[in-house]
Formats: sequence, structure tokens, C-alpha cells
Amino acid sequence: MGMLSPTSPAGKWLGFVTAIWVQAISGNNYTFSNYSDALKSLMALTQLQLNNLSVAKDVGKAFGLLAGIASDRLPTSVILLIGSIEGFIGYGVQWLVVSRRIQPLPYWAMCIFMCMGGNSTTWMNTAILVTCIRNFRKNRGPVSGILKGYVGLSTAIFTDLCSALFSDDPAKFLVMLAVIPFVVCLTAIVFLREIPPSSTSAEENDETRIFSVINVLAVIIALYLLAFDVTGDHGRLLSQVFAAVLLVLLASPISIPIYLALKNFIRPSSDSKSMDIERNVTEPLLSKEPVVETEVEKKVEVMEFVEKKKPVLGEEHTILEALRTVDFWILFVSFLCGVGTGLTVMNNMGQMGLALGYTDVSMFVSLTSIWGFFGRILSGWISEYFIKRAGTPRPIWNAASQILMAVGYALMAMAMPGSLYVGSIVVGICYGVRIAVSVPTASELFGLKYYGLIYNILILNLPLGSFLFSGLLAGFLYDSQATRTAGGGNTCLGAHCYRLVFVVMAIVCIIGFGLDVLLAIRTKSIYSKIYASRRSKKTSSVSNGQ
Repeated sequence: MGMLSPTSPAGKWLGFVTAIWVQAISGNNYTFSNYSDALKSLMALTQLQLNNLSVAKDVGKAFGLLAGIASDRLPTSVILLIGSIEGFIGYGVQWLVVSRRIQPLPYWAMCIFMCMGGNSTTWMNTAILVTCIRNFRKNRGPVSGILKGYVGLSTAIFTDLCSALFSDDPAKFLVMLAVIPFVVCLTAIVFLREIPPSSTSAEENDETRIFSVINVLAVIIALYLLAFDVTGDHGRLLSQVFAAVLLVLLASPISIPIYLALKNFIRPSSDSKSMDIERNVTEPLLSKEPVVETEVEKKVEVMEFVEKKKPVLGEEHTILEALRTVDFWILFVSFLCGVGTGLTVMNNMGQMGLALGYTDVSMFVSLTSIWGFFGRILSGWISEYFIKRAGTPRPIWNAASQILMAVGYALMAMAMPGSLYVGSIVVGICYGVRIAVSVPTASELFGLKYYGLIYNILILNLPLGSFLFSGLLAGFLYDSQATRTAGGGNTCLGAHCYRLVFVVMAIVCIIGFGLDVLLAIRTKSIYSKIYASRRSKKTSSVSNGQ
């Protein structure tokens, strides 16, 4: 069992693989469009009432502050257990209602269970992100891109599995949302632990190579899902084969820790002895460095400590210290402009598709999810690459995504043939970039000590954005254009239903673009320091190797 201890190479990567699996099933908050129409007809809701149900789901993320506080006090396993149980109850009750095993609950009660389902993912995501970014702090961009990429894929995974096995039955879809995350989280509880990060450039390079392999596997899964979506209707047998192959692909990252465990098992013991000798030679040199300080240096340090009562960007911040900085609020509001509008499209995709005459909107849900994956995983790698190569501020990639998202909303407002396909792809990519880039940015600007709580304060933008843009903007404007139906609800058909919504959201994204450019300018010195630090470490490791 020593080969799979959390601190061994195999155990470390086994923990990360289980983290990937949790993220691959924790994007259930983005699947509301797959069963929203069933809820609307069953409960005879107006579009505003339906949108407020989706807001209740997103309000669950506001209580993610509890998960953030707990992340500094409770072990990863307990946080995961809380999230899995809460999700099982929240989505389980929704399944009971949609499957008509119980009578529709009062509207306020449904809001509570929607909120529980939404809050469950904050516990899962906080446990995974905080633990993995601390474990792999030298590769924050790729870690964020991979983990958030799988969150993006999870909507397509759930949607396509349900389509393949259950013919898009909303009740069975909700069973999957309740049961699968619960089972997967139990697996991660056993293997995911916080461990010391890599301490040498060789270990960092090994991590980078393994992340490259994981990225390739993730891209294969995304392309496989995309191929299933664009090839039209499939027979029952072919759909079952698709589902089986998909499960094998999702399990494939387990080959990495298995390979490392076998490699460690067959490696001659002399290798480990020589490594111990090398450590014994180098460690005293490092440990004795602080002893040679002069009295002048000590006095300078004391003076600097007195002057640095207020931390600067790039240093560890407490929550209050972070909240007092202008940069935090620039990041917060720009994040709201991106994720708030993107979430509105995801929550209303069902009604947007129906308004434009599409009877099956699952294709658009999957497209947004899959291209969101590409946005997340590529932005994590690209932003990290340019930091290492040129010290490029990470927020500049958020700025690029905001302006592209504004173009996407403009296309959707025009309602030309195929614009919903193009718009859903563009919004998916840009939403993915926004999520994946903001996660490591917050840790680089404000530190890792209180990262769990800082992250959950940032994602307050999800319920806030959902309320402002989905609950109020989209809900009111849709209802103003809609006609009443016999059952007590309402419906709207035509391009005019959401045109003004898209125009307003395009303007909001342009504002977000300006804020991201401002943040990139303000943080340029921080990323220049990160670049210089990594370059000096690389130079010293090369000279030591010689």
C-alpha cells in the first residue's frame, strides 16, 4: 500500500485523477435547461417564475462561503462528504417531483431543494480546487484548466449519457444528477489528500509532462462527445456502445498512477538510495543559508516588516485585506460581467431554442458544454505558457474572452440562420476562459492561505449574475413578449423574444473588457516578478546540473 500512499508519486496522481472524476460530474448546475421545460409545464410556471427557480439553484452558490470557511478547518474528505449528501437530497427531491412519484411541491419548497442542489457543487469544487492548487502550486494554470475543463464537459457527459441510454427522459436525467456525484465523491474521499508541493524543477517538469498527457485524454473525450452530438440520431445499440466507450475514456486517466506505481515497484532500490544521498548533500546547503545573515540584514528585515503591515499584491492576504483592495473589486465586477451573462444563456437555452423554432435543444446545451471545455483547458495552458515565456498578465486573456463574448451575443441578437449554433459555441468558449483564468489569478494576487474563502466570494457572482441577468433581465423581457397559455404558463416564439436581452449582455461584456484590461495593466508588475522568479530558478537549476 506504500506505493499508493498520498505522498508517493502514484498516490499523488491517483488523488488528482479522483479529483478529475469529481469535476467531471460536478457541473450539474449547468444542466437546468435539460429538465426546465418539464418543470415549467408540470408546475404551470411563467418564464419569470421558471427563471427564479434557476436563480434559487444559483443562490446555492452564495452559501459556498460556508465551504470556503470550512476548507481551512476541515479535511478534504469531510467537505466532499457534505457536498455529496446535499446533492443527493437536492436533486433526489427534484426527481421525485418530475417523475410524479410525489405531488408538485409548493414553489418555495422547490426553491429550497434547487438551492441545495446548487450549493452541493460548491463543497465539491472547493475541496477539489483548494487541495489540487495547493498540491500543484507551480502549475496552477494547467491544474485550473484541466479541473474546470472537466466541469465544463460534465454537462455534455450527463446530457449525452441520458440521451444515449434514456432517450432524454428528464426524470432519469435527475436520477443521474443525484446518484452519480454521490458515488464518485465517495471514491475521492478515500484517495484525495493535501500533500507537500513539488520542491525541485525536475519534479515540476515531471508534473508538466503528466498534465500534458491528461490534457490529451481530455481533448479525446471532448472530441468524442462532439462527434456524438453532430452525427444526428443514433440507434439504441450504437447509443449503448457510445456510453460504454465514454465510460472507458473517463476512466482512462487511472492508467497514469498505475504506471507510476508499477515503475516504482520495479525500480531498483539503489535508485532510491542514490536519491537519498543526493538529498543529503544538497539539503544542508539550503538549510544553512539563513544562518549567515548579518546584523545589518536583520535590521533591514525588521524595518521592512514594520513597513509591510499592509500586504502588496502577490503576497498572502486575509479576507479583509483582499476586500480592501481595488484590484479585488475590479476582478469581482469583471467576473460578474462574464459569468453572469454566460450563465443566463445556459439557464435559458431551452427557451431560446424553442423561441427560434428548435424542438430539441440538447444539442445546444452539449455544444456550450464541450466548447466551454476547450475554452477552459486551452486558456489554462496558454496563460501559463505566456507567464513563463514573457510574464504576460493572466487577466489579459479574460479581456480577450469578454470582447469575443460580446460578438457572440451580437450574433445571437441578429437571429440569422445558424446563429444559435455559433453563439452557443462562442459563449461556451468564453465562459470557459473566464472561469479557468480567474481561478489561478485570484491565488496569484491574494495568496493561497485563504484561497478557499476568496474563491467562494468570487463565485458569489454566479447567483448574483443569475439573479440580475437571468431572473430579472431575461425573465421580465421574455414575459413582456410572451402570450399566456391555457395551463396558466406562457410562451414566446420568434427572434424578438430574447433580442434585447442579447443586446444588453453584449454591452455588459464590453464593460467587462475594459475592467479586465485595467486589471492587466495594474498587475503587470506582479506577473513580471513571477516570470523573473521562475527564470532565475530555472537558470540556477541548470547551473547546478552542470
